[in-house]
Amino acid sequence: MQRIAHTIRDGVGFDVLLIAFALFYLFAFAGLPILYNVILSFQQVDMFSLGSLFHEITGWENYVAVFNDPLASRVFWNTIVFTAASVFFQFSIGFALALYFNQRFPGASWIRGLFLAGWVMPGLVVGVLWNWLLSGDFGVINWVLMSMGFIDEPIFWRSDTDYSLIAVILANVWYGVPFNMILLAVGLAAIPDDLYEAASLDGATTWQKFWTITLPMMRSTIGAVIALGIIFTLQQFDLFAAVTSGGPAGSSMVAQYWSWELSFRQFDFGRGAVIAVMMIVVVLGVAAIYVRSTRQETRL
Repeated sequence: MQRIAHTIRDGVGFDVLLIAFALFYLFAFAGLPILYNVILSFQQVDMFSLGSLFHEITGWENYVAVFNDPLASRVFWNTIVFTAASVFFQFSIGFALALYFNQRFPGASWIRGLFLAGWVMPGLVVGVLWNWLLSGDFGVINWVLMSMGFIDEPIFWRSDTDYSLIAVILANVWYGVPFNMILLAVGLAAIPDDLYEAASLDGATTWQKFWTITLPMMRSTIGAVIALGIIFTLQQFDLFAAVTSGGPAGSSMVAQYWSWELSFRQFDFGRGAVIAVMMIVVVLGVAAIYVRSTRQETRL
């Protein structure tokens, strides 16, 4: 032990010790919960048997029950629509704002910093805020749309099956735009100005510079932003809890909220774990695709 202590004190093997602590942390706080969730998905567990060490093994019955549930197709479709729409608009608006604030004008950095005020707020607070904005009786969104002549009567965003999912998408896009903007702004700042100056001397237009310089140089940053956007969107829970609670009639129910409802409202922890397992697989798949693409780009 004294030899090990002297070795660490001299700096030899200290990096190994740090890696060991990091691996232990990942195993204890990420690996074990994921493993327990996978095991739980093959068991019959309810509120009466949750505290027991051993549970009845049901095999694939929970998976079959989830896929045969009448709500399953709607939930999976809502999850796809919610994720795709949120990531697309978060990225598009964030990229446009990053390009705008990348220009040099007075107060650009201060205004860009103000956008982070919305992102640093807790998701539940943002959900309550949008709950008021989308109110059918006194909501600001309806007032603006009616003032501009886009609608003739108020839309009950949270209680109408045609608009409930759109309501949460609007809230999530607003919530995620600042994060996308900041990451993309960092990528834009890393592009050398010499490239744009040389392109200007060659007579390149603004669009030509964007397609031939900005996008190729931002490829890895764009991949990271989209991957993180998908992962964070699949983890979004607070907005659904505050705005629609998955309703009405499951019209805004997504996988992450359905997993919680099965587990903590219906106390069917096995079926709730099934959905969590599927979401873990999707998140790991997105992360693996991004890591592989970055490795191939590095080799090139």
